[in-house]
Amino acid sequence: MLGAIIGDIVGSRYEFANTHTTDFELFTPYNNFTDDTICTIAVADAILQNKSFKDSLLYWCRKYPSPMGAYGGRFGQWVRSANPQPYNSFGNGSAMRVSPCGWLPDLAQVLKEASESAECTHNHPEGIKGAQCIAHCIALALGGQSKEQIREMVTQEYGYDLSMTCTGLRQTYGFDETCQGTVPQAIVCFLESNDFEEAIRLAVSIGGDSDTLAAITGSIAEAYYGIPKEIEQKALTYLPEEFKDLIREFRDKVKSNKKKLPS
Repeated sequence: MLGAIIGDIVGSRYEFANTHTTDFELFTPYNNFTDDTICTIAVADAILQNKSFKDSLLYWCRKYPSPMGAYGGRFGQWVRSANPQPYNSFGNGSAMRVSPCGWLPDLAQVLKEASESAECTHNHPEGIKGAQCIAHCIALALGGQSKEQIREMVTQEYGYDLSMTCTGLRQTYGFDETCQGTVPQAIVCFLESNDFEEAIRLAVSIGGDSDTLAAITGSIAEAYYGIPKEIEQKALTYLPEEFKDLIREFRDKVKSNKKKLPS
């Protein structure tokens, strides 16, 4: 999950001012965590405390009502509603917040929790698919599967087209907040990378919804490569203490018990 948070922080200053290069400073005074981090924290807390994803999202998002970049329109209305109900979204919010589910101990549980983490808001089939696909990628990466095995799973089980390249995306890709227009692009950035940092840089460099793309890419890259200590330490300086405490608790109680998963 920390990989998603790092991607969010790095991509935050480019969400509305895209860059199309990988040569940029990762952390500056203009970076911060956004709603992507808050929602990821909420999903992790729901898993740790065995409470509903809906209740956890409402708690954390209402506690942090004005993140950098704000909440998306319909999601913000959901957070503020007196009676929040799913709104049939297929936005990329379901995929950017799902990463804690990918660390659960068996694949059936990963997919079940990923679906439930999406359904309280993003109950459109594409919203659920996007969340499940990213959690599935994380699970396979943690289980030692190769990039080619991950690619094959994504194309065969979820039907996403991964034939694009980062170079091509820099020339043609535009802002897209849907799962259909974010999830495969983020996966391609991971597949083309050689380490965690490069994965984040590639995701930011294609433009679009930069913080969310980098969050999704980072969530898989963490599972596959791990996170360099210096990047982790710098990213943590942007977070409230209670976020850091929850990240440590999640690692202690979930990551330490992670088992190898079948393909």
